[in-house]
Amino acid sequence: MVDLSIIIVSFNTKKVLLSCLKTIYASRDRLKKEVIVVDNDSQDGSVKMVKKRFPQVKLVTAGKNLGFGRANNLGVNKATGRYLWFLNSDTLLGKNTIGLLWQEAQKVKAQIASCRLLNPDGSIQPQGGFLPRLSRQVAWMLFVDDLPLLGRLVKPYQQRRISFFESDQRPGWLGGTALLVKASLFKKLGGFDEAIFMYAEDVDFCLRAQKLNISPYYFSRPSLTHLGQASGSSRGAVLGEYQGLKYVYKKHKPAWEYPALRWLLKIGAVLRVIIFGIILQDKNKYEVYTQAFKLA
Repeated sequence: MVDLSIIIVSFNTKKVLLSCLKTIYASRDRLKKEVIVVDNDSQDGSVKMVKKRFPQVKLVTAGKNLGFGRANNLGVNKATGRYLWFLNSDTLLGKNTIGLLWQEAQKVKAQIASCRLLNPDGSIQPQGGFLPRLSRQVAWMLFVDDLPLLGRLVKPYQQRRISFFESDQRPGWLGGTALLVKASLFKKLGGFDEAIFMYAEDVDFCLRAQKLNISPYYFSRPSLTHLGQASGSSRGAVLGEYQGLKYVYKKHKPAWEYPALRWLLKIGAVLRVIIFGIILQDKNKYEVYTQAFKLA
């Protein structure tokens, strides 16, 4: 039986996908694993490259850009592993990444887990945080969780404190960059919510898991490099996060919390327009958060 199915969604990421696959097959682990690449209608020769360089990969061509969740669900349909590892195409693994992550997950019988993410310069890249609630959205939008002392007292929705990721943790949610999930749990929860195109599908998934009293594990020992923004943009990330959080609140929270969230998002966008756009004169962020205000 296959231990691990590694599922990679790619959209016009030929160069980084090639590097990612090379590091997977250079791994020193002894697991029985399979690699599934779901191509979201790339126009850069990604499909041809995978067929030529990695014929052992299970290649799924979506025919159009399905987004993150729906494309991953498509990949799961081809998976036979006991565990599923949803891996971004712009990641580079160390030779021991897979083995260490597997070892840590089996030790505590984790059903959802992830590892340390590193920037290309070797610094820690924050991911995840604690499940959404209005008090956490207030702290996020008003920069409270960025304050040195107060930031340590709250459990932030977006955990950005680097020291948090230097040791093993039990956050409320972890990002989908390198998300390990037990296959039986993934199927029990019905996979990723396909109504979310990109961003917040990981939050939604962990919220549904929490209802079964299952929370994720973050392991600090295994690590990988995440290049970032291969299939998207910083603008897309901000707007996608706003849109995704609105969807999560509408789906999971009491009706009165949704308009409250929208006001918080608008206030947060205005503050960021003033600070980043006007005071710091960052034209890009001015445009992004002006658009985010309208979206909220």
